[in-house]
Amino acid sequence: MSSTQSNVEHDLKLEVVVIPVSDVDRAKRFYGNLGWRLDADFGFENDFRIVQFTPPGSPCSVQFGTHVTSATPGSAEGLYLVVSDIEAARDELAAHAAEVSEVFHAAVPGAQFQSDGRNGRVSGPAPGHASYGSFATFSDPDGNRWLLQEIKTRLPGRGVSLDVSTLTELLRETEMRHGSYEPTAPKHHWSGWYAAYIVARERGATADDAARDATSHIEGTRERAQV
Repeated sequence: MSSTQSNVEHDLKLEVVVIPVSDVDRAKRFYGNLGWRLDADFGFENDFRIVQFTPPGSPCSVQFGTHVTSATPGSAEGLYLVVSDIEAARDELAAHAAEVSEVFHAAVPGAQFQSDGRNGRVSGPAPGHASYGSFATFSDPDGNRWLLQEIKTRLPGRGVSLDVSTLTELLRETEMRHGSYEPTAPKHHWSGWYAAYIVARERGATADDAARDATSHIEGTRERAQV
């Protein structure tokens, strides 16, 4: 971890992104048809209304409604949806009636953000499906633009996305690291070490740093219990 990360004591988790829409019911139908989870639809006597959807597997949700934002409907851009398989994700969205672009990669830096879809885009995924390099785009009925990005392996310090396959590998890694620690460790339950290790890795720690955090957690807990 960087020194900045290690000095942060409290999480600041991005939970919700607000998008501007002109027709709340139309937007609700669109996102519902995509298979996103409807979390809330609350209306009030003063005409305030808030609707919240969460994309599958996402820790962050999207909100829209009436009297929610002064932004022009359709003006949201570059709303990232990170996927592990860009072609499968594109096909699934298309099957749910979203008008999705072809999969492309950027020949010119920033081409994925160009709304006209022509400048600097090359058809097909990035060579070798390199992480961070393959994209597809789609818009909701108001024109708010979403950007699919394929990430198979994150850069160091970027944390992990806990889908089933990634979590499986992380649990195996955790088991191996704990196995190295256990022969010389004080008496403890494995779950405490596992939990501290996985949380550290999810926050972007390297495997070595996560092992140190987990060990400190166990030994610190033991010391406090003896006081």
